[in-house]
Amino acid sequence: MATAADKIMFEIYREAGYDRLFRVVYFTELDEHNKHNEINRAMAGDHFYDGFLKDLSADRGKQKIQEFIQRLNDGEPLTAEQVEAELTESGVLAD
Repeated sequence: MATAADKIMFEIYREAGYDRLFRVVYFTELDEHNKHNEINRAMAGDHFYDGFLKDLSADRGKQKIQEFIQRLNDGEPLTAEQVEAELTESGVLAD
């Protein structure tokens, strides 16, 4: 079982502003300079999906998430269940 230090917490959300773009925030990678702004931005938006990436496969997981963000922003009607299934299949989600 992975410890908290072995995981990267993330959330995919849709912006509350005019553009309504999908974005991702990696909470465990925020620093003091951007923590409050990024958290507030995510909280103001509409939650889509959240989870934890395995630290050992973080680069691959982030690449997959960026692909989802692009697909969603291109108008593809993905569901949170589809995102979870694909992330699980790729082996990047932490337990």
